[in-house]
Amino acid sequence: MAVVRIRGRVDIKPDIRYTLDMLHIRRKFWATIIPLTPSYRGMLHKVKDYTTYGEISRDTLIELLRNRGELTNGGKLTDSWLKENTEFSTIEELADALISGKARLHKLEWLKPYFRLTPPKGGFKRTTKRAWTDGGELGYRGDEINKLLRRMI
Repeated sequence: MAVVRIRGRVDIKPDIRYTLDMLHIRRKFWATIIPLTPSYRGMLHKVKDYTTYGEISRDTLIELLRNRGELTNGGKLTDSWLKENTEFSTIEELADALISGKARLHKLEWLKPYFRLTPPKGGFKRTTKRAWTDGGELGYRGDEINKLLRRMI
């Protein structure tokens, strides 16, 4: 699942702020990749009024890692760096491991557990104060998250 924070940091209840911190999305337009376990599902339900989320496709994840992946000691994520320093040889192999659940983004110490994105090109098509099912941008949106992520990369 890809989770993107849509709303800002002002006037958030402390428990919701703590949950967003645990998801590693501390600022507006930051994204992360998480597995869909019951504990993460509960966290997503708690922060549904500040984020949007859905199932990320392999192609979108590869593009996200290639363009927005950052190393913890500085620099961008590249195939050559992966081949020299990790057990993964390409970004595609890393994306497959993340999708299958063999690797988790927050457990990879050499990669930042979030992606800093830009506001979507063309702006938001709906209001950022209502749920996706209610004509807004927040909450669960399924495969439509891929279109949003591509506009934000």
